[in-house]
Amino acid sequence: MRAVRRWLLLSALVVSACHRGSDSGGAAPSASTNAPPVPVRIREMIYDGQFENEWAETAGVRDATHPGPASLALVPGKFWVVTKRPHVAYGSASLAFRVRASQADAAPLEVHLQFGETTRFPSVRPSPKMLSDAGDGWTQVLIPFSELNPNQAPFDTIFLGSRATTTAPTVVDQVGLTEPKGIARVIDTAVQGSMAFLQADCRADAKPISPLVYGIAFYAITNKEDTQWKLNATGRRWGGNTTTRYNWELGNAWNTANDWFFENVETTPYTQFLDENDAHGFQTALTVPMIGWVAKDTTSFSFPVSEFGPAQKTDQYRPGAGNGMGKDGKPIKPGPPTRTSVQSTPEFVARWVRAIRERDAKQGHRSVDVYMLDNETAVWSFIHRDVHPEPVTYDELLERTLAYGAAVRAADPQARIAGPAAWGWNELFFSAKDSAIGQMLRPDRRAHGDVPLLPWYLKRLHDEEQRTGTHILDLVDVHYYPQAEHMYGDDGAIDPKSAALRIRSTRSLWDYTYTDESYVNDKIYLLPRLHKWIDENFPGRGIVIGEWNFGAEAHMSGGLATAEALGRFGQNDVTAAYYWNVPKADTPSFYAFRAFRNFDGKGGHFLEYSLPTVAADSTSLFASRDASGKHLVAVALNLSPDETAAAEIALAGCAPIATRTAYVYSQASKTGFVAESPVVTEGRRIRQTLPPYSITVLDVTLSQPMTSITPR
Repeated sequence: MRAVRRWLLLSALVVSACHRGSDSGGAAPSASTNAPPVPVRIREMIYDGQFENEWAETAGVRDATHPGPASLALVPGKFWVVTKRPHVAYGSASLAFRVRASQADAAPLEVHLQFGETTRFPSVRPSPKMLSDAGDGWTQVLIPFSELNPNQAPFDTIFLGSRATTTAPTVVDQVGLTEPKGIARVIDTAVQGSMAFLQADCRADAKPISPLVYGIAFYAITNKEDTQWKLNATGRRWGGNTTTRYNWELGNAWNTANDWFFENVETTPYTQFLDENDAHGFQTALTVPMIGWVAKDTTSFSFPVSEFGPAQKTDQYRPGAGNGMGKDGKPIKPGPPTRTSVQSTPEFVARWVRAIRERDAKQGHRSVDVYMLDNETAVWSFIHRDVHPEPVTYDELLERTLAYGAAVRAADPQARIAGPAAWGWNELFFSAKDSAIGQMLRPDRRAHGDVPLLPWYLKRLHDEEQRTGTHILDLVDVHYYPQAEHMYGDDGAIDPKSAALRIRSTRSLWDYTYTDESYVNDKIYLLPRLHKWIDENFPGRGIVIGEWNFGAEAHMSGGLATAEALGRFGQNDVTAAYYWNVPKADTPSFYAFRAFRNFDGKGGHFLEYSLPTVAADSTSLFASRDASGKHLVAVALNLSPDETAAAEIALAGCAPIATRTAYVYSQASKTGFVAESPVVTEGRRIRQTLPPYSITVLDVTLSQPMTSITPR
């Protein structure tokens, strides 16, 4: 994906260069006035009558009905955009292409490169010295990378456009990258491995990073109790299937549902959870039930074999509790919900919120940052089928959100409320009823204008707020897990193929061009998609990833996927994210958190503002700065399991580097991050060896402060 974007950016730059053929802004020089032909040695062809070498058109003004040279209807603000996947690492001398236009209609061409969605390189208008006569009415254009890509960074997209409207097409052909005359950089000969060029852009506006993207889940198991505090995480979520049936009035009772024999069991009181968070400086996300039923005690269960007969399985600790399946493997029809539960109305939830606020008043501070409206409603008819056997519909989800959300708002007007806690990809588009009957038929969705569920839900909430004046939803809460087989879980597959897929699957969080390699088989780009739907249907809502995990947390592929996700959340304006549940101590996923939250063991952490970055294939770079502009922390990932990367990291537009320390964690590490003294630092560039499968944190101070911060 990144490669495609870099190539598209390169194409755009080529176009801009052509448009700049005249410094006066007029027509491009005619062939008769150009310099003699310049020999061109193409190292990689992009377009020669057709796209080559995995280049593709992603937007443009080309007349696709005519094969051969590209006929472009150029107008200001619209570009011929070409992209390549994977992205292009620096290593060419020039961008080359031929252009043909009538003298009367020739446009001042303009070209620029881009990486990803936000990192744009300088626009270039070809000067006369970049032009030569190619014969037969063609002008050869050679735009040096010293102008297009002065920081020698990776790119994935080329934009070619015009600063004026033409009445006749501009024809372009033989677009390519030329052979370099030599690599204009020296890498320490002691550094072995492939070259990797990375860049953080200090010239761009820095965007605030919400500290709550480093959240975890509540998990009351002894061997993880201490670990959750060592992570230096920022928030804890009271959530999961059992919280759907939590009875706050009893304080210590919930139901394990289909996860464990539909049993009412004893649990940690919510007050203890709140006090623990307060003691450790965690902010709290608290799930409130809206299924309508909660556990009535700590002893009942829904499918006693004494009443329903022999079960497929029974609890070894409670032999009388069946799993709700008969010996034949078919589901047993449940009895009345009152066997295990009492009703949980909106007023029941409102009393809970009022009790929390009264407790807060006595303690002198707010204890709950976000109230989450239940958990994964689309699977109630499976997970909680003993009390809610029917699949949730569009209308039921909306009605419960309005009723329970209004109850929370009335009890705590300053509350932040999140919903709908969607379990995954399918629930963004279909209701549980649609999934039960068949998504091809999708009767529920068709009954609601055939609009995907989440956009419909947001639009209706917006309309209800406008109608009633009651503000229900602040945050859009969805869960994300990789959907390919054998990815998730502590026992997720770690063979080389699966490990590589696990890391690639993180691209579904952000990459428009990545097709998810699972049953989904579609471009997910979850975070940009959510932002778009919010902007279109309920502007101003934030995004919460209420659960996420890429599996195999004890393997480096799991740790790298965890680090990749944490970095992407910060780059993509996520309000909060909660890892499910807590990575075990001293695992790669544990140290992925530490890279952002405590890399030096002394509280060193990723800073408050995100900077745009670009990175070479098989690497990632995330960069941050503080408000003063003199402190920069970057996290560099080497995603290759067996190849060292000799990285040159450019801090574009930054002041010269004053001090730098690296902290490295790799698959060979035994005791976490190891501090390294600076190896090579020159001006605004860092040369750093990135071991195979590694996470490297760079802690940098600059000689002068940066500026430009975009307010949240």
